[in-house]
Parts: sequence; structure tokens; C-alpha cells
Amino acid sequence: GPALGSSAEDSLLIEAVRYESYEMPPKGKLPAKDIETLQRWVDLGAPWPDEAAPTPRAERETFDLQGRKAEHWVWQPVQSPPVPEVANRTWPKSELDHFILARLEEAELRTAPPADRNALIRRLYFDLIGLPPTPEQLRTALQDDSPGAVERLVDQLLQSPHFGERWGRHWLDLVRYAESRGHEFDADAQNAYQYRDYVIRALNADVPYDQLVREHIAGDLLDPPRLNSEHGWNESVLGTGFWFLGEWVHSPVDIRKDETDRFDNMIDVMSKTFLGVTVSCARCHDHKFDAISTADYYSLAGFLQSSDYRQVRFESMEHNRRIARQLAELDEEYRQRIEALVPVEQDSGLPDPRSGPDADLSCVTVDFAGIAEQDFLQDGFLFGSRPRIAGEPRFAEVGGVPTLEFFRRSAAVSDSFWAGLKSLSEQTTQGRSKLITIPRSGRTLRTPTFTLRDGNVACRVRGSGHVVACVDSHRLVAGPLHGETIRAIKPNENWTRLNLKRYVGNRLHLEFTPDENAQLEVSWVTQGASPEELKQLEQREAASEEAADRRALAAAQRIADDADLARQIDELVRSWAQRRIELNRGVRRSSRLAMAMMDGTGEDDHILIRGNASNPGDVTPRRFLTAIVGDQPLAIASGSGRVELAEQINDPDNPLTARVAVNRIWHYLMGRGIVPTTDDFGVLGQLPTHPALLDHLATRFIQDGRSIKRMIRYIVLSQTYRMSSQADSSAVLTDPKNLLWHHRPPKRLEGEAIRDALLLISGRLDKSVFGESVPIHLTSFMDGRGRPNRSGPLDGNGRRSIYIAVRRNFLSPFMLAFDAPVPFSTMGRRNVSNVPAQALILMNDPLVAELTGVWAERALQTVPSKTHQRVEWMYEAALARRPDRRELGAAIDFLSEQMAARQVDANDVQLWADFAHALVNTKEFVFLR
Repeated sequence: GPALGSSAEDSLLIEAVRYESYEMPPKGKLPAKDIETLQRWVDLGAPWPDEAAPTPRAERETFDLQGRKAEHWVWQPVQSPPVPEVANRTWPKSELDHFILARLEEAELRTAPPADRNALIRRLYFDLIGLPPTPEQLRTALQDDSPGAVERLVDQLLQSPHFGERWGRHWLDLVRYAESRGHEFDADAQNAYQYRDYVIRALNADVPYDQLVREHIAGDLLDPPRLNSEHGWNESVLGTGFWFLGEWVHSPVDIRKDETDRFDNMIDVMSKTFLGVTVSCARCHDHKFDAISTADYYSLAGFLQSSDYRQVRFESMEHNRRIARQLAELDEEYRQRIEALVPVEQDSGLPDPRSGPDADLSCVTVDFAGIAEQDFLQDGFLFGSRPRIAGEPRFAEVGGVPTLEFFRRSAAVSDSFWAGLKSLSEQTTQGRSKLITIPRSGRTLRTPTFTLRDGNVACRVRGSGHVVACVDSHRLVAGPLHGETIRAIKPNENWTRLNLKRYVGNRLHLEFTPDENAQLEVSWVTQGASPEELKQLEQREAASEEAADRRALAAAQRIADDADLARQIDELVRSWAQRRIELNRGVRRSSRLAMAMMDGTGEDDHILIRGNASNPGDVTPRRFLTAIVGDQPLAIASGSGRVELAEQINDPDNPLTARVAVNRIWHYLMGRGIVPTTDDFGVLGQLPTHPALLDHLATRFIQDGRSIKRMIRYIVLSQTYRMSSQADSSAVLTDPKNLLWHHRPPKRLEGEAIRDALLLISGRLDKSVFGESVPIHLTSFMDGRGRPNRSGPLDGNGRRSIYIAVRRNFLSPFMLAFDAPVPFSTMGRRNVSNVPAQALILMNDPLVAELTGVWAERALQTVPSKTHQRVEWMYEAALARRPDRRELGAAIDFLSEQMAARQVDANDVQLWADFAHALVNTKEFVFLR
């Protein structure tokens, strides 16, 4: 090629290796002998050995999706297996026990004995609410030896408000929950905590799992949505926030590639969380192992391409939606009544409201006068139910007096009816996007999505506000790039122009937001318009205004000439004004915000060849996975189609969803899933140890209304769950990995449970629920770009760990040491390591030292008399049991030796703090027996 040249003297390659211009290799010049060899090779004409031609694509092995589907267990329908017979009929307490015992009997293995009552109570408390029982709760549970005592305890724990906090933390692992965007400056993920609180409320209310899926995939589109039982706000829309919990780049150079990376993470999290398959492996090629094609991946990407992000006014949206509908009906009623009294002349010259966009002007991309109903998109209700048409009657106030006027232009027009909306948002701490300062939530009109063919974009607007070009769904405009996508609309500027030349060829839409207490009209969006074309549009608008003015003058003349008509019109206008005032009193103007999805323009995505954003291939229609529903496009009524997608995910014939859900519940309760790879049921995942049991649980789950709480109750009341962690020695030799569940293995507590237990036993735990996150406590080692402006308190104000801020670049060292996941993708199975950092943290962490000291003070106040009683109380608080004789003797000896050495009495706080610290550092404190 040209780089080689015809000889060494004109070869760019030789010039570079000689370091005469470019320098190759950059880390050091080649030896002279190697350069001479290259020169000879180039002078010989750079000969290359003959190679066999690559195999034509058509001759390569084809991707056999149906064959893979037939070969792998997970794509087969869920069965309802018969309950197996067992020889030991006294051991099982539930049907699931039969499935476990049958396999054990087949292998001639014995089950472990039941766990002692103390261990079972502690196990239930931690597994269900993530907190240890207090000594008082422990004694109450132990004293109840009547039939059904365990069942009552389980029901009590399932009804605890702390249940949602415990199981909500599990769920947050699945959706890579974080409150910052990571990358260079760790910008805020604004109001992410509202999603966390939504999850806790939903789990406490035992919202059926299929409804949770529906709300996560399409909660913004559900009609009717699920409403909060106490406050009436929209709960469903909050579920869609999970899509947007991922990492965002604040200033990407290749904006389309950045979008495909974000979509990849969204598809990855959705498919692993709900389906247990790795769809993202098919981004660049058909899946190497599973029955998932590249077309499947980009079919799912189309749902995201058709959707959009917003900060939603979730508290007021449903209430105000009802008012908006009433307002539209009211205004339409009075317009028709006025039209009947003062009809439009047939030759008025006013535009036909049914006319489409200006087809003879190709520069017009969006014409709001003739926009289709499904393309009139907005977040909120400011712009009414449709655009206004020139010559239509309108209500106005002049000097506080109700007045009849007529719209002069056909446009989307904001209504002052909604003035004064106030959005309550979590105070941002850093990484402020240029968009945050614009009051956009619930006040924004958007165009349909279109491909930019010319970077000269001009918008015909009247009023004041802002226009934002949302290019390839990029919204974190916080760096040196992409500032040109935001423009202020000035009152005296009839054409607002955006220079979007860098984005030609990209997909985008425009968003229009009026300033507070200002009106905004939007008529056209043009691209590449010449001065002559813009002038033509202005002339058309002027003609429309003239016709509307003539209509207004004619109406005024008729009213002036007819006193009875004038009286009727006056009464109508006053009545119109009064009814609008009464309706306006009901508007809820204040609302908190949360991240959520909204529908955009329904569109299918292109397959990207080798995953390359700059190399699009064929368009693939939106649909669910081929292995489940076939390869026909999804029948979509309108918009993105996410409602239809959610129903296919929930379909009982889908073999993935129910199996994945019950396997996760089993994993969190038993410490290992029936399918150990909880997020990957594919070929690279592990096979189920008990496939019949998995299908039994999935079938029961569906038949039982997909209740998470009822499935938990079913499992924890089984004999399998109650087994001791003390395994039979012969069983260990035969089944060393405990694959057949001959005992319940000890389970290490997560970092959150350990910290929460420390707070509880010390008396420092604040049991209040919900609310803004407590800032993460910053150690001196937590430094770097994006470091939060302030550090949170060492004890997090005593709040449970789920309420401590999760910032991607500044994660808690305590949690990381105990294997809390880095929030990048779904983590249904946390690592369980045993490393020195854990022991060192429990020995030296300032929080542990502080809380054990507070616990010691509490012990002195609670048990002010005998030393042995104080020791017993502390054992009960920490380990949910009393010490045995040996342990009690060792504790008394330790305390006596320390009192003598320090010359202090038995009420010395530091003495008991050291004893408390020793208890915290036992393995039993961080493990469940």
C-alpha cells in the first residue's frame, strides 16, 4: 500500500522506523539490523506468502437458534412435577421437603438435625428483616412454645416495615443502584433515592412480582397506575427509574457510541434481573453459547430507542392529570358554545386544522399545527391536550377582566392555568448539569424524534424559555462539549437557532420549556432552511394572523351590533372564567421528583455490525426473545411497546421469569441458589441441582399470585430451611459441596447487616424509614475528582445502611471489605470472601470502636447489677443466645483480670467496651448458624 511505497527511500514505514518523521515503535527505536531487514523487504516489493482465502460467510457454520433452544434446559416449559415419595414420612413439613429428602434418600444421606431454637430465631430475624432479635424479642419468642409459634414469628417479621429494607437491599444489588454517575466527576444521579424508597414500599406491600415487572418495564404507561395507598401518588412510574441507575459519561466525544453503551448496560441489567440470561453478549455477534441472536439484542434496544428520561412529578401527576382532562373538556365545551354563537365564515382564510405539515417546504421537520395525536408529546400538562389552531376562541384576562380572544397562530401554546408549579428535588451536591437549573419537570413539550440532516436548526417560537436538543438521549451536559444543545428563547426572538452541525446524521428531538410565569408558543422546527424559506413561513404565519384578526373583528362587530348576543357571550366568558378558577384551586403545585421513563417516538433500531455505532446494518423490529415468542414483530398499539413487552416477560409460558424469581428467593434464604449462578441460567451458568424443585417452586409461585412474601413463608417454614449447620460426617464425605442440601451451611452476613446489627445492639439505630440519603462518611483515603463537598457523620445518623448514599467513586470501605458489589451490573450473588481486611475493620474501624463503646454504656444502664447477668445480656444481644458455662467463665476471668490490671471496678465503661469489641470480633457475630 501507499505506506510501504515502491522502495525503501519513499516508504512511510521505513521513514517511521528510522525516526525521521513518525516514530515507530514509540517506546524505542528498532535495532539497525531489524531496520535493514525491513528496508530489504520493501525494496523486494514487500512480498507476502500465499494464504488461503477466507471462508465465505455463507459457508461458515450458521447460528442455530432453535437447535440451541432445544438442547438447553432453561428454554423448556415450566413443568408441574409430582411430589416425590419418600421413605421417611415424618421429616417433611412441606412439599418442597419431599424434593430435598428424595434426593438425599437416593444417595443414602442423612439430614442434619433441626437447628436449635435460638439459632432458628436469629436466622429468621436476619433473613427476613436484616436485624438481630433484641434480648427481649428473643425471650418472647423462646417462651412461646405453643403450636404454630414459628409460623406466628414468621408472619410478624414479614409484616415488619424492616422487611422491605432487608429485601430491598437484595433488589438494589440487581439493578446496580447508585446515587452518582461514576466516571470522572461522579455527578449526581438526581433523586435516585426515590426509587430505593419505592422498592421498600412495594416489598412491604407485597406487590405481586408480575406487577413489579410491569412497573419496572412500563410503569409510566400503565392505565390505571398503582397509587400509593396513603398519599395517592403514582407508584408505578417510579419503577421505571431502574433503567437510569447506570453510569453516565458527562461529556462523551462520540455521542452515539455513548448511547449504545448506556443501552447495553440497560439491556444487560434488565435481562439478567428478570430473565437470568446474558442478552448483552449478543451486542456484537450472535451469542456464542445461548439461543440469543444479535437481532434479539437490537430488537430490545428499539424499546429503549423509543423511550426517554425525565424527572417526574410523581406525587402530583395523577391528581393533575384528572384536572388536565377536566380542563380540556371545559375549554372544548366553551369553544364549541362560542363557535355556535359566532361561527367562522367559510371564506375566512383561516388554516384547516386538519391540514398536515407544509409538504411543499422540505425544511419543515415539525409542524405543530398538523402534528399527529401520537406525536404530541409532553412531560406534564402545560400545553394542553392538543395544539391550538388559528381563529379558535380562547379565554384571556385583560387587567383582571375575563375577555374573549382568538388564537392568532396555529401552535403548541402553554397555558397560564398551570403557573406556579414547584418541583421539590433533592439538593444536588456536585457535577451540576447545565440542564438542572432549568425548571423542566412537568413543564416540557417535545417534538417527535427525527434524524438531523442539516445542522442549521431554527424554531419558530414566541415567548421566553429554553429549547434543548436531546441528541441520542444524552442528558448529562456538564463538560466542555455539547453546550450548543441548550439555547435560551428570548421574548423578542421569533426564530431561535441552534447550531447542531456536529450532530448531522444523529437522531434527536427538541424539548421546549417556558420560563416560570411566562408563556411559550412553538409553531415549527426547521432544519437547513434558507432565508427565503424562513420568509415564506413568516408570510404564511402573517396570513394566518391576518385571517384570525379579521375573524376577531367580525366577531366583535357582530357582538357589538347584537345586545342579546353580547350578553350571551359575556355570560359565557364569565362562566368560563369562574369554572377555570374553581378547577384551578384543585391543582397540586408542589411535588417531589424522581427519575423515570416516558414514551417517545416509537421506532425500531438498526443492528450495529460488530456492535459498532458508526456501522449500522438492517433495521430489526421490536420484539421479545426469539427463543420464547418467535421472530415476528411485536404487535404494538402505539409508542414504544414497553407495555406489550412487559406482558410477554410476565407470560406464564415464558419459562424464564418465574424460575429466576424463585431461585433468587431460595438463594437469599439458603445461601446458594438451586441454580447457583443466579444471574445466568444459560449454557455458561451452572445447572440446577434440583430441577424438579425449581419448577415446583415456579409453578407454586405463579399459582399463588406471584407473592414474594408467601414464597418466602413457604420456604422458611420448611424442614429444609430449619436444618442445623452441623453436617453429618458421612454426608460431608459423600457430598462435600452440599449440593443435595444435607445441612444448612453457615451464612456470612453482608456488610449492611453487620453494620445495622452494631447500630441496633448499641441502641444507636434510628428505625425511621424512607427519605433522602445520608451522605457517605469520607475517610482521609477517599479522595479524588468528584469527592463530595461534605462528609456524612461516622454513624450515618444511626440510619440503616440502605439509607446511606451510594456514590460510585466513593463507596464505603466497610461495605467493600464485606463484598458489597460495585454497582455496574446485576449482582444477584455477592462474593463471600474471607480476607484479613474484614478482621482488621472489625478490630480497628472507628465506627466499630465507637458503637461498641456506646453498647457498653447501654449494658451498664440496662443491667446495672451482677457481672454475669451483664455478660449474659450482651451475649443475647450479639449472638441471640446465652453463654455456656465455659464461655461465661472465660468472660468473668477476662473481666476480673482487666479490672485488676487497670485498677477499675466492674462498672468501668472501657472495660465493657473491650468485652463488647471482643464479642463483635467473634465469627459467630458475622455468621448465621
